[in-house]
Amino acid sequence: MTSTVEIPFWLLVLILLFATVTFASHFLFPSVRWFFRRRLEKAVARVNARLDRPIEPFRLARRYDMIQRLIYDPEVTQAIVDHAKAEGVPENVAFESAQRYAREIVPSFSASLYFSFAIRAARFVSNALYRVRLGHHDEAALKAIDPDATVIFVINHRSNMDYVLVTYLAADRSALSYAVGEWARVWPLSGLIRSLGGYFIRRRSRNDLYRRVLARYIRMSTNGGVTQAIFPEGGLSLDGALKAPKLGLLKYIADAAADGDRDIVFVPVALNYDRVLEDRVLIEADHSGGRKFRAKITVIFRFAFKQLWLRVTGRFHRFGYAAVSFGKPVSLKEFAKTQTGDLARPLGRALIERIGAIVPVLPVPLIAWVLQEKGALSRSNVEKAVELIMEQVPEAHVHVPREDRAYAVEVGLRNMIERRMIDEVEGLYMINESKADTVHYYANSIRHLMDPNQPIPFD
Repeated sequence: MTSTVEIPFWLLVLILLFATVTFASHFLFPSVRWFFRRRLEKAVARVNARLDRPIEPFRLARRYDMIQRLIYDPEVTQAIVDHAKAEGVPENVAFESAQRYAREIVPSFSASLYFSFAIRAARFVSNALYRVRLGHHDEAALKAIDPDATVIFVINHRSNMDYVLVTYLAADRSALSYAVGEWARVWPLSGLIRSLGGYFIRRRSRNDLYRRVLARYIRMSTNGGVTQAIFPEGGLSLDGALKAPKLGLLKYIADAAADGDRDIVFVPVALNYDRVLEDRVLIEADHSGGRKFRAKITVIFRFAFKQLWLRVTGRFHRFGYAAVSFGKPVSLKEFAKTQTGDLARPLGRALIERIGAIVPVLPVPLIAWVLQEKGALSRSNVEKAVELIMEQVPEAHVHVPREDRAYAVEVGLRNMIERRMIDEVEGLYMINESKADTVHYYANSIRHLMDPNQPIPFD
């Protein structure tokens, strides 16, 4: 018992290492996890106290647990069996595919990262690039939403800034879970998006197993009360106009109503910009007839460095105004009472119509439409046209900087001249033909609100 045993030094180190790991896993790690879990629960409680809609327990579950719950759900299990039969593969192979899809879809929400970093970053970036304005919104209607209902923000998709802007302006309402396309599945962006509660979707996937796994996750999160944000157009608008809705996600969400008594309330959200950061890329993609964006990472870095340099040298000007409007909420329970059959199609049409009615009317889109429809105009005639249009669209938010319509025209004209979208020739403002597509792009964002036959008393 007291004899000496000699062992190599490397073996001693290995034994001590295993002993340390065993001690930590049995005694230290549980205590550390408990300590941080308690801190997290207290932090979430503080955040929930100031939110209109507290963070749901569904979102606070561990990602591993949610993946397991999803892939062993009876509906997913049946989908695995059906896929194996249809493809002629063993069920364990189909199970591995479903597991891979679940890992791809399920987020890993971090409340501390969302509220300590994401919202502050969204606020900083939004205000650094734009003069941000809150447009039309019915605060009383938003406050009156059933606290037990699941809220879905339904947003028109103009720019990738949409995520940032809505996150910032909805910061006091809830933590949003975005449906994000495949473009963001790159490291390290994918990990950040998952940590902020976003989930990835393959918009063009025809794989039935994938779609059933995705559908089940969306129904689970919707029934769990998760506040979500979706873009019903299915992607960025290439020509600036509001597009017909894609029905996939809307159908998955609407189907969730059959699983329980929780109401689902859709809040239409409309955004508009004096300048969309990626407008050139989108216009080029529209001309090519596809959705292949040719924005190289080097171009993006060069643009970012240029803006940083302008800021450092004191020559940076923000890109005009960006505005967000919130429309009247739509209760799925109430909407269903007026419909028969599948709800997705009429629901999609109704939501797009409500989004279109509240699209913010900003200086650049407004002047772009006026010059495109009425031709070259003097400054006074541009002001007359703008004043008349402001009276035509009372529901949509018309932003008037400094409550001065003449100044609104000045802001829009200056922005467009700086970008060479228009020229001033002998006191007349006219579209630069080389930038006609860009003018058309911005005019399209509000074209559905305008009456081109409205007479305007020009000089």
